[in-house]
Amino acid sequence: MTENVIEVEKLVKRFGNYTAVDQVSFAVPQGEVFALLGPNGAGKSTMIKMLTTLLPPTSGKAYVVGADVTTSPMQARKRIGYVPQALSADGSLSGYENLMVFASLYDIPRPLRAEKARNALDFMGLHDSADKLVRTYSGGMIRRLEVAQAMLHQPEVLFLDEPTVGLDPVARKAVWDHLSDLRSETGMTIFLTTHYMEEADNLCDRIAIMHFGKVVALGSPAELKTAIGNPEASLDEVFAQFTGNTLESGGSFRDTARTRRTAQRLG
Repeated sequence: MTENVIEVEKLVKRFGNYTAVDQVSFAVPQGEVFALLGPNGAGKSTMIKMLTTLLPPTSGKAYVVGADVTTSPMQARKRIGYVPQALSADGSLSGYENLMVFASLYDIPRPLRAEKARNALDFMGLHDSADKLVRTYSGGMIRRLEVAQAMLHQPEVLFLDEPTVGLDPVARKAVWDHLSDLRSETGMTIFLTTHYMEEADNLCDRIAIMHFGKVVALGSPAELKTAIGNPEASLDEVFAQFTGNTLESGGSFRDTARTRRTAQRLG
């Protein structure tokens, strides 16, 4: 039986009188690619921040690779990698220098840092650009560098918050080709949020759709299509059925500004 590496039990997050995540429960088995979809403001980013120990839950439980994210956050952090939507690479450093900084932050033994950094760059297809300043990288190269940073300490779960936002279709495909290779070679579990329905449909084993802080649908793409009575439906149609066609609506000014700012930097 496959072990669950993420377990969420009646998780709640409130900000004052506003409930961003409302009694959510689900589990993700080892090696799965799992997507969290939802309109802006549905609770996706709040959920991923709680699972990566950046935000404490109001109530409920969440375990990542067996570690309670509330009572054992340091244990959880050692076993996960996280690629945020906002840029995490330093443009004034080379790709190799960025990885060496992260190797130090992850407490990788000094004698192993250079080899691990070079291996990660090679794996993500950045060997020829390793010593170039990141400010000269394309958007797709930056995202691949950020994945290399996040996987440097060989985490068991990789969290990706809108990993291909602002990228053109060619760059998106390159990022996902490398992520697919990563999963195949390491068995790493990948947990992501995305607004690209085709991306989720083609690449994910299972999908959870959030709406107003709750999970309103959960299953494989095929199961979700069958659930709305149309096995040939697109995931856009599935999304519309469960959320009232609100993919493009909702979200605060800050959410919109952040997304556009990220897209501009990666463009």
